[in-house]
Amino acid sequence: MNTGGETGIDAQRLMRYVEAAWDESVLPALCEYIRIPNKSANFDPDWERHGHMDRAAELLRGWCAAQALPGMQVEIMRLPGRSPLLFVEVPASAGAGTDAAASGCVLMYGHMDKQPEFTGWHEGLAPWTPVIRDGRLYGRGGADDGYAVFGCLTALRALAEQGIAYARCVIIIEASEESGSPDLPVYIDALHERIGAVSLVVCLDAECGNYEQFWCTTSLRGNLIGTLRVEILSEGVHSGMASGIVPSSFRIIRSLLERIENAQTGRLIDALYVAIPEERRRQAQAAAKVLGTQVYDKLPLVENMQPVSDDPAELLLNSTWRPTLSTIGAAGLPSLQDAGNVLRPGTSLKLSFRLPPGVNPQVAARAIAQTLEHDPPCGADVRFESEPATGGWDAPASAPWLANAIQGASQAYFGKDAMYMGVGGSIPFMGMLSERYPGTQFLVTGVLGPHANAHGPNEFLEIATGKKVTACVAHVVAAHARAA
Repeated sequence: MNTGGETGIDAQRLMRYVEAAWDESVLPALCEYIRIPNKSANFDPDWERHGHMDRAAELLRGWCAAQALPGMQVEIMRLPGRSPLLFVEVPASAGAGTDAAASGCVLMYGHMDKQPEFTGWHEGLAPWTPVIRDGRLYGRGGADDGYAVFGCLTALRALAEQGIAYARCVIIIEASEESGSPDLPVYIDALHERIGAVSLVVCLDAECGNYEQFWCTTSLRGNLIGTLRVEILSEGVHSGMASGIVPSSFRIIRSLLERIENAQTGRLIDALYVAIPEERRRQAQAAAKVLGTQVYDKLPLVENMQPVSDDPAELLLNSTWRPTLSTIGAAGLPSLQDAGNVLRPGTSLKLSFRLPPGVNPQVAARAIAQTLEHDPPCGADVRFESEPATGGWDAPASAPWLANAIQGASQAYFGKDAMYMGVGGSIPFMGMLSERYPGTQFLVTGVLGPHANAHGPNEFLEIATGKKVTACVAHVVAAHARAA
């Protein structure tokens, strides 16, 4: 293992500290966190009455308080009608100079809310039952994103253990990210003065292309969800009497979907595309050379299923810089067992559009609605209703100190070069921070690698990767203090 270079860190000593902290403190707390079914508000509208989110917040608060650094403050903020937020403020270390204090703080971000259970968990695994098997911690929310606060504070404690300087840090753990972060802007407004100027954002809610390198996220797609409804009758009618006279609502909805997505090519309407920056193309090509077929082998494809392209670089760009459509829900369709010979009165589909960075989600919503609703087939009642949408995010260019620190961290703790890649999902907070703190540097990384399966069954956290990412965060935070 290499040394910490210009940061002054003894990398081997830091890694030993991080590994011990994870084994003795982080993993037991994460296991207790996984046991709490604190689903995000979109999936548990009665979350406040159930009390699970408060239990999770108190668990995280108690752990932080037990690991407190000198002068550190920990509190759970609760605003009326909003999910709770954990706020941790860590003063600059005694060795940090005045320049580090004046240049702005490090804002570290994660979330505590979880996706619902889903089905298909392997034998012996379950969403709310932590299981450590073959170096992986299974259970809902451990990797997405419960480990964040543990990793951030452990990174700072590892620096303090060696007397390595760090700037003032604030850790924000929200409880509405899986619902699109509707509560977070309100809290950020309330905390604006306490947060102060921000010069580095550290986010641990992203993916990693493999478990052998330090991966940094360069872009995120936005998300637009809406419901397409087609109604043809005021009530269901015997299919033998009505079919052939009235087109089925499913036939109509199929033709409407073809307006916005070519079923053969997957091409969507032009309003959802942007020009892909050349640097992002180069990064995708570099990542594709490292990952190869792992770009799609990581997915649980059924036998004989093939990806839409045999070019891994194009697949990466498809999933990060091009729009996509997924049908994620349906209504008006009875179960197979209950399906009678009836021409149904209507069909509704919930559609999820992933939008490239640079596409205005409001403009996209209007373009989709206009395309779907104009000149409805046979005069059917067609409506598209969109939910509040999230725009994408493209990271600003990394300052030389940050690029060097990321590479140094990857070499010190993974023994390989750092890699850069866009991510197809959304983290609403990143775009918000870019707007509020122009000029801020970003380190967006995570532990969601191949088969980690966040949101689905058998979600796991690769423990060794969690430890190494923690060490890399410490390395970058130390480099930030020196760069001030």
